[in-house]
Amino acid sequence: MAQWTSAVGSTQLARLITSQQARPAGPGTRRPPAYRALADGVRTLVLEGRVPVAARLPAERELAQSLNVSRTTVAAAYEALRSEGFLESRRGAGSWTAVPAGNPLPARGLEPLPPEALGSMIDLGCAALPAPEPWLTRGVQGALEELPPYAHTHGDYPAGLPALRQMIADRYTERGIPTMPEQIMVTTGAMGAIDAICHLFAGRGERIAVESPSYANILQLMREAGARLVPIAMGEGLSGWDVERWRQVLRESAPRLAYVVADFHNPTGALPDDDQRRALVDAARSAGTVLVVDETMTELWLEPGFEMPRPVCAFDPAGSSVITVGSASKAFWAGMRIGWVRAAPDVIRSLVAARAYADLGTPVVEQLAVNWLMSTGGWEQAVALRRTQALENRDALVAAVRRELPGWEFEVPNGGLTLWVRAGGLSGSRLAEVGERVGVRVPSGPRFGVDGAFEGFVRLPFTVGGALADEAAVRLAAAARLVEGGAGGSAQQPHTFVA
Repeated sequence: MAQWTSAVGSTQLARLITSQQARPAGPGTRRPPAYRALADGVRTLVLEGRVPVAARLPAERELAQSLNVSRTTVAAAYEALRSEGFLESRRGAGSWTAVPAGNPLPARGLEPLPPEALGSMIDLGCAALPAPEPWLTRGVQGALEELPPYAHTHGDYPAGLPALRQMIADRYTERGIPTMPEQIMVTTGAMGAIDAICHLFAGRGERIAVESPSYANILQLMREAGARLVPIAMGEGLSGWDVERWRQVLRESAPRLAYVVADFHNPTGALPDDDQRRALVDAARSAGTVLVVDETMTELWLEPGFEMPRPVCAFDPAGSSVITVGSASKAFWAGMRIGWVRAAPDVIRSLVAARAYADLGTPVVEQLAVNWLMSTGGWEQAVALRRTQALENRDALVAAVRRELPGWEFEVPNGGLTLWVRAGGLSGSRLAEVGERVGVRVPSGPRFGVDGAFEGFVRLPFTVGGALADEAAVRLAAAARLVEGGAGGSAQQPHTFVA
């Protein structure tokens, strides 16, 4: 049985290799033999996640024609990749990408740093800001005032409090997406929502298509549910989704589910436009794939007057292909564990029925607090404060990293909470390890990929500003110098990487 889960065409791979090799080389760099350059190009594409792990590569003759090189060159490159552990082959099944066996690469999300440790460590691991006071306190006080009638009930509301379901439905309607409360289920955060969706739609062994990179904690949730993840590379920079690649993978792999972060993608910050959204919904519908859209960042546009694209569910008026997940955690506060699902009423009924065997419902006081904030205008004021904080932090962090680490590459997103940074050829895993020793905590790229991709990246969230952002960049630069000086590996020697 073949071990590959997706395929890369010869024209597509040739384009990726050409763009990768077009990056300027350092001074004094010698040109390697053609086969070595090709092998290095494929290896870099795998490590950066632009070609997924377990992707079938084109036959030698096809790739040779697309690259206008000899078949011998391609054969030698494939053999070099096999010997280094980046390619596996089987007669009759072809060749597919891999990551070398060795020390385990990080897979789990980065757990939040305990509050008592914040004094000595700058925590860039968690993309979350402190609560937007005084709105948290006011919301809780408002919830307590409205609690007495609910206290006389059993307190179990598997679908969520009716008032909050109506409020969330009305907010979708205001965005131009007519929604009934019967289309809403309130959950314990977005993680609770996606966990419920995965259990309903994707049993153990089912394929789930995911962006590459994607949100680390969701990837781990899906792994632990027994899903077979099918990674699909994001477009370059902030360009959004590579829709043609999505069409190909959905057509060939027929995953039961696909998970995307449509608004200010975590970790890259990309924002797909209306055309990409419409095309992805069409591709999912054609493949019979349920598209799960994470909107947790949707209100975090940072530039004044910025115009957001339409919600993905706007391109699925029948409600047959798109399930939307929202949350208070990013726009308001991570400690407010309130999320929600918007879907067709029959899907909501199935999710609610399955909840009897999970958590029964979401805490009432937190639901009342969110409902109070949304009904009084406090939510909008709190989110406006959040945008101001995130914008100031983003600009401070960008300036500090550019000053202290001029060789690191990134594009500045218009919203969200994260920078996705190519770390100047250094190992993200080693930077994370050494960073802890110099007092800065940062998640490495492989946490956001599948099977070891993105070793040359780190994610930097907009959680610190001012002098703290400057100090974070100074400590990251110190960690980089230690890695360069031998305390860690390099992205040019992937077989030496450790978690």
